[in-house]
Amino acid sequence: MTLIDGSHIAKQIQTEVAKGIAHLTHRKPGLAFILVGNNAASQTYIRMKKKRCQEVGILSFDYELPQTVSEEDLLQEINRLNQDARVDGILVQLPLPPHIQSSRILSSIDPQKDVDGFHPLNVGKMLLGELDGFLPCTPLGIHVLLTRAHVPLLGKHVVIVGRSNIVGKPLAAILMQKAPHCNATVTVAHSLSENLHELCRSADVLVAAMGKPRFIQADMVKPGAVVIDVGINRISSQEGKTQLVGDVDFESVAPLCSQITPVPGGVGPMTIALLLSNTLLSYQRRLP
Repeated sequence: MTLIDGSHIAKQIQTEVAKGIAHLTHRKPGLAFILVGNNAASQTYIRMKKKRCQEVGILSFDYELPQTVSEEDLLQEINRLNQDARVDGILVQLPLPPHIQSSRILSSIDPQKDVDGFHPLNVGKMLLGELDGFLPCTPLGIHVLLTRAHVPLLGKHVVIVGRSNIVGKPLAAILMQKAPHCNATVTVAHSLSENLHELCRSADVLVAAMGKPRFIQADMVKPGAVVIDVGINRISSQEGKTQLVGDVDFESVAPLCSQITPVPGGVGPMTIALLLSNTLLSYQRRLP
């Protein structure tokens, strides 16, 4: 069994982004962060992303808005950032408060600054296999992880357990494309899928992205399969301490695999690394 070290690969990407920025003389790339309310997890994620931006030379623009901000005021803020020449990427941290329609907010971002890859135009480009949009960071991070770990995908059966708009659906769209290091046969399964155990056991590459701690057990994995664990779940241990675990029961599954990602240190760091890469890409596309 080989561990796929996402932290190491993410650092490689960050180094590549930093080198791409170091020689710039016009201006540095800029990424705007919009945080609504005081969700502790969201604040932590933004701090991590801003730290990585600083390390590679991307300028951060912070916009913290109260929980009570109206949808219209938030839309006005995004429109202002759409027009701001210093800003190459706009990131609205999810989740948003219940009174704000997330789909309307994400659709208001200029698609050319949508470095998260959630705008309907970029989603459409992804499905069509067009290369001038932005791919969402976590699925793109998984694809890069598979590529750099030399996992063969041509004609292989990839089973993705989880059908979210953030991971499952876009990852399926990416891996099935007629493109380099794609061309996989993809099955998207979920909690209501019949014969889920059998589906998982048929996978050459099994991606766990359903948000259920240690859901994937050893009897669901084909010997020699590659397992990608997207889950990040906080659970309490027997000693009462908080523990981070994935959607895969790592201890029982790892001995069966040819390659597997750990949690933490697998997919998570890749998401931020590809956000940095997308921001530099946006800057390069927008140069006069």
